[in-house]
Amino acid sequence: MRKFLRPQTVLGAAVQLCTLPRLGFVPDEIPSPPPAAVGRLARQLGLPVEVLRGYGVSREQTRTDHLRQVAKYLGWRPAKSLELKELDEFLLARAMEHDSPSLLFRLGCEYLRLATVIRPGVVTLLEKVGTARQAAERETHARVAHLLTSERAQGLDGLLVVDPKLKSSRLHWMVTGPVQALPNSLGGEVEKLKFLRCLDADTLDMSVLPAERRRHLAQIGRRLTAQALVRREPNRRHPILLTLLAQSAVDVLDSVV
Repeated sequence: MRKFLRPQTVLGAAVQLCTLPRLGFVPDEIPSPPPAAVGRLARQLGLPVEVLRGYGVSREQTRTDHLRQVAKYLGWRPAKSLELKELDEFLLARAMEHDSPSLLFRLGCEYLRLATVIRPGVVTLLEKVGTARQAAERETHARVAHLLTSERAQGLDGLLVVDPKLKSSRLHWMVTGPVQALPNSLGGEVEKLKFLRCLDADTLDMSVLPAERRRHLAQIGRRLTAQALVRREPNRRHPILLTLLAQSAVDVLDSVV
């Protein structure tokens, strides 16, 4: 730190040196770190805390130049094209398992920190998360496309149509479990099992998707109404219904047993 001549540059660079490994980036407001932390650092360097207020005031490029030197000293890299491409691949793999934007954001930050790559701005990282979620939807459809024959696709869409006898959609009927363990309820579950097996739901192999992705898609299918699913594009709707169909075959069989 003594290579920096003025007290404010010594303390300012020291703050960057301590902040980068901990946060994975250095906030723009370097002169406003937690008072307790900067006070302890200032005492170790034998400098008054007040000098930090003048850090980077006379020359805007000072903090950027110092960050470059600190990163080089610590072995950190800026997020350039290669690093961002690797981040995209990491986020896509995680998005196939988790769809939560906040979780993906945290995972992305942790990945960059462990890779000793300086985290880009929040907006950039959020855009990366959004892109990864969209790519995960495309990848999901691509992995199950071989199961989506025209006949099966029609059968899946038929689940969203109101059945006059049931006075509801087959989807709602399929995911609604028995209220009580009575003979009439058991008969209804057996009917569901027969219906699902007519659609070959019991033979669907969904192992091409990660278990967390299957669980996520099935939850969406149970949560959304038939009308909401109809409004979704086929490449988004069909994987949801396909996963829900396979999961319902297991759930209904367990209910009958």
